[in-house]
Amino acid sequence: MSYPPPLSDSEQDEAVELRPKFDAEGLVAAIAQDAETGEVLMLAWMNAEALQQTIDTGRAVYWSRSRNALWRKGDTSGHEQHVVEIRVDCDQDAVLLKVRQTGAACHTGRRSCFYRIATPEALTKS
Repeated sequence: MSYPPPLSDSEQDEAVELRPKFDAEGLVAAIAQDAETGEVLMLAWMNAEALQQTIDTGRAVYWSRSRNALWRKGDTSGHEQHVVEIRVDCDQDAVLLKVRQTGAACHTGRRSCFYRIATPEALTKS
């Protein structure tokens, strides 16, 4: 899968076609957010194939940087992400997936990967 190249600056900001701005490794950041509550569940990465599979299937597919492989959320854990909506940021280097999460989103078994709070005093768990 390939997408048209990104446009320059303000042209990219106003583009009405999908022109992802992949980084040097060919990835864009992907944030998964609960479609009903707005809770941020996780941050992962997508390459062009993962993004297209997500669009085509309605299931969140990511690129695992540690395994160098596509990873469909829930295939091994059963904790699937069904995509309700995909939003693309202004310069198209990040996507927001509004999902219906089945089970935990985090590999630790928590609903969200964002379970720690950083304060000047300490890092605490919520």
